[in-house]
Amino acid sequence: MAALGHTFPFYAGPKPTFPMDTTSATIIMIFLTALATFIVILPGIRGKTRLFWLLRVVTGLFIGAAILAVNFSSEWSVGQVSTNTSYKAFSSAWISADIGLQVGLGGVNITLTGTPVQQLNETINYNEEFTWRLGENYAEEYTKAMEKGLPDPVLYLAEKFTPRSPCGLYRQYHLAGHYASAMLWVAFLCWLLANVMLSMPVLVYGGYMLLATGIFQLLALLFFSMATSLTPPCPLHLGASVLHTHHGPAFWITLTTGLLCVLLGLAMVVAHRMQPHRLKAFFNQSVDEDPMLEWSPEEGGLLSPRYRSVADSPEPQDIPLSEASSTKAYCKEAHPEDPDCAL
Repeated sequence: MAALGHTFPFYAGPKPTFPMDTTSATIIMIFLTALATFIVILPGIRGKTRLFWLLRVVTGLFIGAAILAVNFSSEWSVGQVSTNTSYKAFSSAWISADIGLQVGLGGVNITLTGTPVQQLNETINYNEEFTWRLGENYAEEYTKAMEKGLPDPVLYLAEKFTPRSPCGLYRQYHLAGHYASAMLWVAFLCWLLANVMLSMPVLVYGGYMLLATGIFQLLALLFFSMATSLTPPCPLHLGASVLHTHHGPAFWITLTTGLLCVLLGLAMVVAHRMQPHRLKAFFNQSVDEDPMLEWSPEEGGLLSPRYRSVADSPEPQDIPLSEASSTKAYCKEAHPEDPDCAL
């Protein structure tokens, strides 16, 4: 080992790490770009409508971005511990490190950061992901990790989530992630329908879809909590310490967004029953005092509909058939030679 500078031969070095999950970063950048685009056209909107419009856009984009981001997040259940532990197989060297575990709906993410980072003449900074989404084989990924010679703490935690592990964590979190992810995708579809309906003169149905968006998010939390509590927790011993997990940021963001959608949906339904005119004004859909309303698509289109009273619409001039017949008969008797009467 001295000739090699106290490094371990035949082991791959740590992979470069990104400060956050690349999928979540992509989703956030897409929605921030959309928000910036809407802000650019904001000065073209007049009066109080500008504030209402900005509030609707920010709230809608936040809900959509949160649903997608938490679906791909690996921080539904997290845990971290600082301990002294063995580093790699066939070596008696120990290191002091911070070990983190993040469990998502589609896999686990394990981090190992030395304290300090430079120990044993190498950089100890690992960030490894093991997935069980559709088309992925967790057992094969674990086998490849052993062939690469990853550090012992990473392999130890990854082994606890293999299908053959007696802990049962694979079945527990795989089942929870499957149903929770399905509920979140349904919630995202409801969010899309809500945005479409809120841009049309069917605001109450948009409120119903917003309410459904929140309900499906809460169902995702229910499925995740129930599935993860079916089996007793498996102890994760790392050196002299034990790693404990708890609900992570993705769980609480989903809870917050779900409750927000439920409250907004209920508020829209109640406002539609109590103050429909103010609700239409908030969504830039002008309405007269006459309760008999008719939608005019040529006055605003789908994105900004306008309403007009039925009383203002032109009424057809209907002439009764009996009155027209009597008038024609009188004309023939009084002026039989008039060509107009003959018609």
